[in-house]
Amino acid sequence: MLTISGMTKAFGARVLFENATLQVNRGDRIGLVGPNGAGKSTLFSLILGHDAPDEGEVAIERGAAIGHLPQENVPVGDETVLELATAITPEITALRRELKAFEDGDATETEDFHKTQSQFEALGGYQLEPKAKTILRGLAFREHDFYRPASAMSGGWVMRAHLARLLVQQPDLLMLDEPTNHLDLDALRWFQEYLKTYPGAILMISHDREFLNQLVGSIVEIRQNRLLRYRGNYDEYLVQREAQAEQLLAAYKNQQRDIQRLQEFADRFRAKASKASQAQAKLKQIERMEKIEAPVNDARTIKFRFPQPPRSGHRVIALKDIHHAYGDTVVYRGMNFEAERGQRIVLVGPNGAGKSTLLKILAGALQFQSGMREPGMNVKTGYYAQYRVEMLKAERTVLEEALDTKRVISVEAARTVLGSFLFRGDDVFKPVAVLSGGEKSRLALVKLLLDPPNLLLMDEPTTHLDMPSIDALISALEQYEGTLIFISHDVYFIRRLARHVLHVNAGQLTSYHGDYQYYLDKTAALSAQAALTAGGKEEAPATAATDDKRARLRDQKRLEAEARQSRSRDRRAQQQIVDKLEKDIARLEQRQKELTAELENPDTYQQPGRAVAVNRELSGVTDDLAEATAKWEQAAAKLSETAGPPA
Repeated sequence: MLTISGMTKAFGARVLFENATLQVNRGDRIGLVGPNGAGKSTLFSLILGHDAPDEGEVAIERGAAIGHLPQENVPVGDETVLELATAITPEITALRRELKAFEDGDATETEDFHKTQSQFEALGGYQLEPKAKTILRGLAFREHDFYRPASAMSGGWVMRAHLARLLVQQPDLLMLDEPTNHLDLDALRWFQEYLKTYPGAILMISHDREFLNQLVGSIVEIRQNRLLRYRGNYDEYLVQREAQAEQLLAAYKNQQRDIQRLQEFADRFRAKASKASQAQAKLKQIERMEKIEAPVNDARTIKFRFPQPPRSGHRVIALKDIHHAYGDTVVYRGMNFEAERGQRIVLVGPNGAGKSTLLKILAGALQFQSGMREPGMNVKTGYYAQYRVEMLKAERTVLEEALDTKRVISVEAARTVLGSFLFRGDDVFKPVAVLSGGEKSRLALVKLLLDPPNLLLMDEPTTHLDMPSIDALISALEQYEGTLIFISHDVYFIRRLARHVLHVNAGQLTSYHGDYQYYLDKTAALSAQAALTAGGKEEAPATAATDDKRARLRDQKRLEAEARQSRSRDRRAQQQIVDKLEKDIARLEQRQKELTAELENPDTYQQPGRAVAVNRELSGVTDDLAEATAKWEQAAAKLSETAGPPA
């Protein structure tokens, strides 16, 4: 459906793609990854025809429809949310406006009305509205939102309406740029399940590992001006990439040693008449070699460490008998909470339960109706808001905004930290207003770093950050010595950082004194992602003391026992498969180490053809190892699914 062949694209001296190739077929689910500035958005622009390659071709199958959701800033007119969601073609939009003119009495010609109505019906216009309403509900729009002007809604909701339009349109190739940025957890879960059965191909940019792991069947990485494709989800891609990097490094070292040996021979004997021809032959041998490029870690990751904040008292903050309501909607009544120094707490619970409200109350950013907020001794609070625009002044430059802290810092110090966050050179003089979502997120982090708090409150901190940036943020927060309380829908981020879980639901706070896995185990959650928005446990129905109900209970228990026995048999069989795959993996890993060691041994190259044979076998072993690892992951996941309550 989409074929990219021999594509080269440069902007001045900066080359983004060189002889890049990619094939996208119907039904493909592809995640596009690469560091900031690698060319992900440029690739989308080339596919959409907004830009043209310098060389090569981007070919799209005739008649194939492409739909694109950009990362942000999609314009809207005066249409309602429902009209926007059903505006899948210019023809349908124009016909709907004509029909509306007849309904409003602006046009009266009956023959024209029937003609317009027939055309609208022929294009499937009347089937669009029910489909659009279903999708809008899935994306968390309420019924009365359907008829509101889209322009009256926030940017995030406008993006959801445009996403709904694409899903209604159902293009052959759906191109999504960070589609989860503007979704809450309920909408994200619905969207994820919807995409699992989407009939077309999907090409997406996303920083959400769990989202990619659930949906994609391959990863395309932009690296060293190429498009490199890996089979499997994001976790499987990481394993394959590491194995390939090790193999490439070993091959590069081997070739460099070979070149050095040949060069030394030529240098030593080129002046001797008897050896001059041999020396020349060695030089020609070097020239004929297909050179292996030196492996380069080309990911522009953010590398930083939090300046450690001053030590706070043992009790960092306490909320006592808090009452807060939005109009008639009561969020908290008599709520109490306390955090201690060094805790790392993640807030989970249903959307609208009050997680962000609690974070704002803790930050002192929201005035509650009654109760007390008591910061501990020597506590300094830093609040990283979900909506970065609340924290930044659009009219300032990046440098001016970074310097606007209570702590006095030098321009040099500010530029050093900004540079580590990829604001380099003249980038620091950009107005905040022109920054992308990711740039605003990084600038907000800089402001926290330049004036470090010992109580750090973060609302969706990974939004708009790419994966290397998320890894760098995790690394810094793991070293952070203050108290961390945060909200996130990124399961990977939560697992790495949370050591305490606070469930928020219907104004009630329930503490789990353990990490996220502990919380999952205690709540018997269906999935790690579903648990983020789970409500409280439902009470078990009371048992009536009647013979009929008792008989049904006995039958139910018998069936449950039989199911447990069946699961136990399945589990034993699956365990045998997992055990065999683990032995195969151990054997392949050992062989991989042996072959790598042999390639690093200079004696190998004294045996004609041996290095080539070893390289060939190592390549096969690496492929077999990747395949065995993928099978093991599938088998282990299936084994986990067969686990039930003990018989």
